[in-house]
Amino acid sequence: MEKQKDTTMQRLIQRVAIVAFLMAGCAPSAEQIKHLMADNPEIIATAIEENPEAVLSAIEKDPERFMAVVNAAAQAARAKAQVEEARREVAKREAEFKDPKQPVLSLDRVYWGQSDAPITIVEYSDFECPYCARGYRTIKDLMAEYGDSVRLLYKHLPLEMHEEALPAALYFEAIALQSDDAARRFHDALYENQAQLRAQGKAWMESIARDLGVDMERLQVDVPSELVRGRVEADMKEAATFGFTGTPGFLINGVSLKGSYPAAAFREIINRHLNAP
Repeated sequence: MEKQKDTTMQRLIQRVAIVAFLMAGCAPSAEQIKHLMADNPEIIATAIEENPEAVLSAIEKDPERFMAVVNAAAQAARAKAQVEEARREVAKREAEFKDPKQPVLSLDRVYWGQSDAPITIVEYSDFECPYCARGYRTIKDLMAEYGDSVRLLYKHLPLEMHEEALPAALYFEAIALQSDDAARRFHDALYENQAQLRAQGKAWMESIARDLGVDMERLQVDVPSELVRGRVEADMKEAATFGFTGTPGFLINGVSLKGSYPAAAFREIINRHLNAP
């Protein structure tokens, strides 16, 4: 009986550990959760419903030891999931080098860099997202590092949780109808002053546009126009077809990076493209 009780407790701790892993991480990816649930379909129900008395008994008897065991198991589960996720990402990336994704590269959009650059980075981003601000700094450094070898096309994936992200995307595209240079400077101002964007919204964006010499009367007509909104919506649909559900997301000559990766991850892909026979 005692042995059976110990076995039950071990199973329960493992399941609680998996739940702890799911709750402790910063927004685990849908793919991670999918694989975790596929391997352990009973974790949620059993962790809550199976032997609640045993959980309470273990906690009351030695709460520190119980939590230490749970935390250790959670760390092991997290490490295993990270290894599996890395393995899947490597396999997917190899497939994309052979069959790269094909975003629309319209000539009437705003680019950074030379039109004949051998590397095109397409970014799907959100002006209010702090991780996108980190990505902005990384891309800026990479553009300086690689010079004429890299160009950037900025596209939009405003998330619903960010109230000013969609308006900012519309303002950017409306300004772009007047001047690529003004749009690029507007883009930089947004990422370098996200606190003002969040706090002041439309009023602050209009003040920046005015300082950039934008025709404000035309801007007010273009912001809600079908052309501008259509561009943003097309970007969002394209991002979804490539599996980008969070921000930022990048395609480097068709090879994807999901998230705010360090510059080294971009260099690895860029250099492989540049050195390809």
